[in-house]
Amino acid sequence: MDNLFAPWRISYVKSVKNEAGCFFCRYLADSPEHDRENLVLLRGARAFVLLNRFPYTGGHLMVALNRHDVDFADATDDECAETMRLARGAVRILRQVMNCQGVNLGWNIGRCAGAGVIDHLHLHAVPRWDGDTNYVPVLSGVRVIPQALAEIYDELLPRFQALGGERSDTL
Repeated sequence: MDNLFAPWRISYVKSVKNEAGCFFCRYLADSPEHDRENLVLLRGARAFVLLNRFPYTGGHLMVALNRHDVDFADATDDECAETMRLARGAVRILRQVMNCQGVNLGWNIGRCAGAGVIDHLHLHAVPRWDGDTNYVPVLSGVRVIPQALAEIYDELLPRFQALGGERSDTL
């Protein structure tokens, strides 16, 4: 068996805790001074944007409603509109900063649809590049994310700050 070594990841692996409750709610309730630690990039009136701590690719973002336990069919028009405006802004920023050629946008609604968090509605924005499927995931089931989350966060944050949280209608 071949090994893929990434020793810089051990501090992150050791820091992951199995905390009870919803991490989206926890991050939103936490003080904005902890946004970097929580990977929150933008706080809107009805939704917020954060980096996925367990990304499919580098720059994998999520746009989550501010309200917990809302089914997609029951989300308000304002919540849906803001979520989509934030997603549209996220796609623009990912293209500018990550130089991706495409972005997968998706909702996983319900456990059988692949939702890892079934009780907090959120949308995924996954940057994609021409040729980003290579032999590593095909042969070994391992994805290589070449950039640290903190570094990606620092690159994306100024663009999201320029959008402004409460002014998501400008996206």
